[in-house]
Amino acid sequence: MLTALMVFDAIVAIVLIISILGQEPKSAGMGGMDGGGDTVFSGKARGMDALLARVTIIFGTLFAVITLVIAKMTS
Repeated sequence: MLTALMVFDAIVAIVLIISILGQEPKSAGMGGMDGGGDTVFSGKARGMDALLARVTIIFGTLFAVITLVIAKMTS
């Protein structure tokens, strides 16, 4: 069971990395802190960027939950 969770966690991590790298940059670094740029929660993102933002949130949460379950099982 633990091995299956670890493999699933690795797959989720790879999908998470791909979804993050596939997104367009939201701002110009520290210059975008004024709130003018599109963000995940602003509702301004459209199309593929909006889909990747949702996938990132879902897989990030899934990764965190699975990692905590694995940590609890090994301790």
